[in-house]
Amino acid sequence: MSSQSGHSFRISTFGESHGGAVGVTVDGCPPRIEISEAEIQRDLDRRRPGQSEIVTPRAEEDQCKILSGVFEGKTIGTPIAVVVFNKDARPESYSEMETMFRPSHADYTYQAKYGIRNWQGGGRASARETIGRVAAAAIAKKVLAQFAPALEIVAYVKSVHSLVAEVDPESVKLADVEANIVRCPEAVMAAKMIEFIKQVRSEGDSVGGVIECAIRGVPPGWGEPVFDKLEAELAKAMLSLPATKGFEIGSGFAGTLQKGSEHNDAFEMRGGSVRTRTNRSGGIQGGISNGETIFFRTAFKPTATIFQAQETVNVSGEAAVLRARGRHDPCVLPRAVPMVEAMAALVLCDHALRHRGQCGTV
Repeated sequence: MSSQSGHSFRISTFGESHGGAVGVTVDGCPPRIEISEAEIQRDLDRRRPGQSEIVTPRAEEDQCKILSGVFEGKTIGTPIAVVVFNKDARPESYSEMETMFRPSHADYTYQAKYGIRNWQGGGRASARETIGRVAAAAIAKKVLAQFAPALEIVAYVKSVHSLVAEVDPESVKLADVEANIVRCPEAVMAAKMIEFIKQVRSEGDSVGGVIECAIRGVPPGWGEPVFDKLEAELAKAMLSLPATKGFEIGSGFAGTLQKGSEHNDAFEMRGGSVRTRTNRSGGIQGGISNGETIFFRTAFKPTATIFQAQETVNVSGEAAVLRARGRHDPCVLPRAVPMVEAMAALVLCDHALRHRGQCGTV
């Protein structure tokens, strides 16, 4: 089903943007993993709306509630359900969308597929659906800490429009990412990004960019050959996020400008382990982790809903002009950083469990 993801660590999200609640069920989580609502809340607070002047002002605390699968602070091996009730829904702000399709949004395609749609804030297509993913990933991270204590996932804003930060995936720290509201660890460039987003917002427009993610401390051997390659699973996970339009890992498209003699990662022994001298492969070879840092980039388009008049058609096929209302991010990147981290954690947790199931080790 389209709302489910994973094999051994399987999640299913539910809820609409302006419905009663959103949330997730997690199946396959190992027992005796310590987890609390407070730990889940920390990650939800990083993606919630209203956290700064450059994101949507929707006032949601996004307080989570664990409904099942946890007893006395530990998972018990049964399905875990986490729910967040919507508090600041304003469906009346989207009344025009009941009869008109927003350009580059999912309004028309949902209507074409189902013959019915929830037009209130985008319904199921809203980024509010990702609350369930982030909540599930908080649990996945606790599982990963048991299997690979050194594993660390750090995502950050690499670029906003044409403003590009120079960041070293091998050394970037979460504290530097969280040091500013745009979540770019390069302070000087972060200030420029913030001012640019403010300018774009004042014009009633939106802007996109790129989020890079570094995953350090992944043991060699995680992943599958052929169809479920680790990079393929990461690509699918990232492109399942709202507003994503591209994915590349390691050297990515830039690698096409090199010859094999320039691009190959030479092996060497270092500290008693097989290592690569360079990391153009991005930590994955043959669909399986090689022990080096996994790093990839995900492209996010400009937010589809803008506060300018746009030509469209209505549900009757007649030409119309739409000026959007409601509350929207002028740039999705700052709040998408924890979403990228969440999807990476879910993929890695799933493959860690799959590896243990097939090979008996992690």
